Amino acid sequence: MLVVNTETIPGYHIAEVKGLVQGNTVRAKHAGRDIAAGFKNLIGGELKGYTELLTESRREAVDRMLAEARALGANAVVNVRFSTSAVTGGAAELYAYGTAVVVQPTGADPGLG
Repeated sequence: MLVVNTETIPGYHIAEVKGLVQGNTVRAKHAGRDIAAGFKNLIGGELKGYTELLTESRREAVDRMLAEARALGANAVVNVRFSTSAVTGGAAELYAYGTAVVVQPTGADPGLG
């Protein structure tokens, strides 16, 4: 599955648009991470616990988006975007979305190019 944040994929043409696909996850903060983050705010530096949480969230949201794309028969997702929002105190949603498409190598159809 090709996944890009652009509208096109170099070397391919979009043969069919399957539609919008999306994936999301809602994650709550961990009390231990909050305490460590509070100390880190005093001295500065990366909040590694939160970095890991966001990385896991992004991966899960993308996996769910790709599952929707596969179910529609797509072999690529273009124009992928991410969004976050607060759901409640201490919890946030990470949302991934894009357009599921069927792409073919540019040379596969002599009429296109």
